[in-house]
Amino acid sequence: MTAKTGIILAGLLGFLGVAAGAFGAHGLRDRVGPRELEIWHTGAHYQQLHAVVLLAVALWALTLSARGEPTGLHGVAMSLFVAGIAIFSGTLYAITLGGPRVLGAVTPLGGLCLLAGWLTIVVLGLRQVT
Repeated sequence: MTAKTGIILAGLLGFLGVAAGAFGAHGLRDRVGPRELEIWHTGAHYQQLHAVVLLAVALWALTLSARGEPTGLHGVAMSLFVAGIAIFSGTLYAITLGGPRVLGAVTPLGGLCLLAGWLTIVVLGLRQVT
């Protein structure tokens, strides 16, 4: 994933995360139970948090790219964060809205993508020369 794509996706996912949080607080409050609302808010929280991380990694990659330095692992980290948000938060939203509970078995795959994104940042930090 390129830095430009990462920045654009970070903006979109951040926007949608705020919208999801607001929808949960105002649109779902009287339509679902407290447990479902908690599930929805967990999805929105993780989406917003990782959209910010995605933006940080994209800006980091943009800076390195401008200096002619490689950014391949940055693209891997960004892709993992996008996949993690889509799978983790997406399945939580779907479950809250009445989707099949079996999606709960898929949710951890999104969490694993998010964890792998963070570990990729660790590797990037360890490779940092300066």
